[in-house]
Amino acid sequence: MLIVCQHCSTTNRVADERLDDQPVCARCKKPLLAAEPFALDDQTFARYVQTTELPVVVDFWADWCGPCKVMAPQYAAAAAQLPRVRFAKVDTEQAQNTAAQFRIRSIPTLLLMRGGHEIARRSGAMSAADLLRWIRSVT
Repeated sequence: MLIVCQHCSTTNRVADERLDDQPVCARCKKPLLAAEPFALDDQTFARYVQTTELPVVVDFWADWCGPCKVMAPQYAAAAAQLPRVRFAKVDTEQAQNTAAQFRIRSIPTLLLMRGGHEIARRSGAMSAADLLRWIRSVT
């Protein structure tokens, strides 16, 4: 299983049976599967979602967006419950090219990515329970 480190962008190979052993990056030694959302930007987005073989849920958000702020703790709660799904956040103000590439028209918008391809999309704030239900229904 290939997993790109969210901290240093190194590609790591982790045996499937070792995913529950809290693997760390071979280069920076930070956890590869921390159960919390992490930021991606225009420079890191493509490499991360195209190379990481686990499903990646991407939250497109902005600091000025009220519903985005309301959903942030719910998104973090969902991330804590699904360690084999990566939870990324993309600030649409900072990563305008990525937001434009995926035609983000409203926020928050969630994309479920696998192998660099969009599998599912959902717009609007959701509770942790709704997020988990949606992710499980499409993975």
